[in-house]
Amino acid sequence: MNAGPIPATAASTRALNRQLLRIVIVGHVDHGKSTLVGRLFNDTGSLPEGKLEAIRKMCERRGMPFEWAFLMDAMQAERDQGITIDTSQIWFKTEKRDYTIIDAPGHKEFLKNMITGAAQSDAAVLVIDATEGVQEQSRRHGYLLHLLGVRQIAVAVNKMDAVAYREDVFAEIETEYRAYLASIGVTPTFVIPVSAREGDNIALPSQNMDWYNGPTVVGSLDSFNLPMAHLDRPLRFPVQDVYKFDDRRIIAGRIESGRLHVGDELIFSPSNKTARVKSIETWPEPSDPDGKPETVSAGQCVGVTLDEQLFVERGDMASHTKNPPVETEVFRARIFWLGRSALEKGKSYKMKLATGEARVTVQEIEHVLDTTDLSSSTTQKVERNQVGEVVLRSRRLLALDEHTRNGRTGRFVLIDGYDIAGGGIISMEGYADQRSLVTQRAQNITRVEHGVPTDDRERQNGHKGGVLWFTGLSGAGKSTLATKLERELFDRGYQSYVLDGDNIRFGLNANLGFSPEDRAENIRRVGEVAALFSRAGMLAITAFISPYRSDRDRARVAAGEHFHEIYIKADLETCEQRDPKGLYRKARSGEIKEFTGISAPYEAPETAELVIDTSALSVDDAISELMAYVDKTFRK
Repeated sequence: MNAGPIPATAASTRALNRQLLRIVIVGHVDHGKSTLVGRLFNDTGSLPEGKLEAIRKMCERRGMPFEWAFLMDAMQAERDQGITIDTSQIWFKTEKRDYTIIDAPGHKEFLKNMITGAAQSDAAVLVIDATEGVQEQSRRHGYLLHLLGVRQIAVAVNKMDAVAYREDVFAEIETEYRAYLASIGVTPTFVIPVSAREGDNIALPSQNMDWYNGPTVVGSLDSFNLPMAHLDRPLRFPVQDVYKFDDRRIIAGRIESGRLHVGDELIFSPSNKTARVKSIETWPEPSDPDGKPETVSAGQCVGVTLDEQLFVERGDMASHTKNPPVETEVFRARIFWLGRSALEKGKSYKMKLATGEARVTVQEIEHVLDTTDLSSSTTQKVERNQVGEVVLRSRRLLALDEHTRNGRTGRFVLIDGYDIAGGGIISMEGYADQRSLVTQRAQNITRVEHGVPTDDRERQNGHKGGVLWFTGLSGAGKSTLATKLERELFDRGYQSYVLDGDNIRFGLNANLGFSPEDRAENIRRVGEVAALFSRAGMLAITAFISPYRSDRDRARVAAGEHFHEIYIKADLETCEQRDPKGLYRKARSGEIKEFTGISAPYEAPETAELVIDTSALSVDDAISELMAYVDKTFRK
């Protein structure tokens, strides 16, 4: 499409010229966040000339006392209601660096905006009122900061003037809140006693609290680390849009992390198409064609042209070929839920990650956490203001990162109807990156047609070929049933062969371990081999845990109509009681990592062609059901 120029943001331009740190200010309503920010402005000389006098005169005209918070309040409605109702972003500076300070709402009803502010920040100041102490919302905000990956936190215990600057009051609050944060794995960088109204320990040490020898708020902010990691991390360039200018197709977006150079080879996920950067375009365009930049980096909004025309669309993720994002249709997530209706297992939502959108379904709700007392429960719903540890599944591959690897592309929001209903972070624990499983690297290859038609094979064998794919937990009875079924089939004249998990790993897959990626590749290879057996007119019986639904789906695609999924069903307790190889015992003791059912997930089939419940059936009864299915399905 044709479009006008894309302006660079003020934030990205400023970040290139001077050190910038983004700070979110959070806390319970009326604990003094806006007052603290207003005081920061004044005490560091960051106010625009005449701003303070204008606010004082406004207060005189209205017959109201001056409040430092009015320096932050940008809306008439906020002054009238006495609460901050939206995030406000303002520039603030010290001698050391620049800051974007995000003042986030404290009201429980406005947690959406607090999450928006925290998701954009590199560090946080959490404000607690010394007269009220630690509140429910104080705990919730602390957990949310942890949830969103904010690791640099200064706690400002405000209104110390209202408690006569008593050390024991501060010590009690500090002890209680540090204990809470420690319980969720958070260590606050500083806990500072302050009076925002009087200016104690804001920019200068307080004369009223000589018992405190730590930094001021300004000192603590200046000690925080800059987010240089965004530059050092792998390139992530989400496609915002594709524009057509004269004869150029310009792929535009914001670089979320890393650096981009002219000549770099890019891969666009999840399509896995590759091309090289021909030019970097910026707006306004330089008058000198040779003045175009050769390198751009995180935070910049740019466009690129490629050395070949690719079909690229909004939501694709560009990266370097050596460090691409994860490709998967299933992942774990920790979600803070704000929706009017509860998040429920089996329900679908729209997920927005960077510039991409996709429908995702809640496959599992593993735990629900109350952020107030950290109590955990296992239910099938996540209610408003609760945190859920869930498994989400999409109908197509998504390009994303684990939050610990790249926070910019490891966070997302869920939309329920037209409302933002939750925000979360991504974990791939227990799940595989599927990129290598869907990428064909070989070129100049041609399929060879066989000289023996399928009908001739079936007529000679007396049965159709097929894949009997046994899946289930370790100890469910897959190998036992597979070998007994093979013997029964042989005795009845069927051409059959068992592909067993352990035997395959002695040979074909001896080079694979048990990481999620290796386990997925193990099943991919077995699926292709089983498909070859079926096309040869034989019955291939596979006995593999094959825990991931996506891997079994790929095996089904490989074998086509010959594929038959058979769920060898037994609950975890039954399998542990059997434990024929002692594997569960080793997994429970930590000797075996990534063990299915204990420390790694098992995704049970939803629409298996046959279910054999070995916790209810004897071996002979199970074989009878299997033989009846085979005779009905495959006998000519």
